[in-house]
Amino acid sequence: MSKYRSALPQLAGDLYLTDGGLETTLIFHHGLELPDFAAFHLLTSPAGTETLRNYFRAYAKLAHELKTGFIFESATWRANRDWAYPLGYNRATLAAVNHMAITIMDEIRQEYESEHSPMILSGCIGPRGDGYLPTSVMSVQDAQDYHQEQIDTFARTQADMVCALTMNYPDEASGIVLAARQAELPVAISFTLETDGNLPDGQTLAVAINRVDDITAGYASYFMINCAHPTHFEHLFAGNDKSLIRVRGVRANASCKSHAELNDSAELDMGNPEELGEQYAALKKQLPSLNILGGCCGTDHQHVAEIAKACLPLF
Repeated sequence: MSKYRSALPQLAGDLYLTDGGLETTLIFHHGLELPDFAAFHLLTSPAGTETLRNYFRAYAKLAHELKTGFIFESATWRANRDWAYPLGYNRATLAAVNHMAITIMDEIRQEYESEHSPMILSGCIGPRGDGYLPTSVMSVQDAQDYHQEQIDTFARTQADMVCALTMNYPDEASGIVLAARQAELPVAISFTLETDGNLPDGQTLAVAINRVDDITAGYASYFMINCAHPTHFEHLFAGNDKSLIRVRGVRANASCKSHAELNDSAELDMGNPEELGEQYAALKKQLPSLNILGGCCGTDHQHVAEIAKACLPLF
């Protein structure tokens, strides 16, 4: 059974690292083809599985050496029906690949976890539609019904929690939280933001967090921001909005480009890892609750190392 499901240690406030931009690393650094960013599809071959193992090992080793916590996010952001079935999966094979994604992370955890580096297994949930645009908008109930299958699969694994990344409207996020509650799994919600700091549907981060909490009676363990650059949302932390205390994590892009610009770019913009680390430290100073730090598009273990270097003195 799960090791930390009953009490997530990252809630105590110590520094926990996560990985960087899995899909952009695989595409641009490893030259792999990922149909629709479906990294989970690599698990269908021994070579692909070993690539994922090596990817996660680099981050687990970093956390072990720095004596920080680490949160594994499974390579399952696209492993839901609307994205997987066109690739030839059915209900049984999709469940199997979600289960395998957790299994390989658990094996790596056993290699690197220590008393000073607790390591959490998180089943990664992605949006039903486009990650950047609020398409295929669902009601809260429809979202719960849709995502329940994947979350129930994770509940039958060693996963300690689930985390929904790149959520772009609160009703889908709320449905995911309700599905996790039904499965008795802790859950985190990570919203993506545009260059103005608002969600793609135009709502503010504070409004989105409050809506999810209102609908779900505050069941989510915490909230995060991913797939946006710190310059897009740093102004949000300068105020006194108490809703943002619920934000514990940031997984920022390396590039300050907009989502539209990133979509149209044929080259990887890795930004400046050292500068990104300094920007994370500035965010931490503004929002003391921030303790889960990693990367998104364009980042790799070098960026996460710089983030840790800049932020460790603040813990």
